[in-house]
Amino acid sequence: MGIYVNIAQIIISIALIAAIVLQSKGAGLGGLSGGSEGGGVFRARRGVEKLLFNFTIALSLAFFATAIINVIVTNQQ
Repeated sequence: MGIYVNIAQIIISIALIAAIVLQSKGAGLGGLSGGSEGGGVFRARRGVEKLLFNFTIALSLAFFATAIINVIVTNQQ
């Protein structure tokens, strides 16, 4: 069972990285502090951007859950 959890965690991590990269708008560190055209950090998300944001949250929760399951499965062996 441990191998399946590892494979699931690898797939989820690749999807999570892709979702995070798709959300990045500004290049460099200027986008983090609000240096881009969008203004500040807080703004309304609409449409596909909101869906991608919620999908990233779901992927991060799934990654966290698989990490916990992986620790439990590894300690039982």
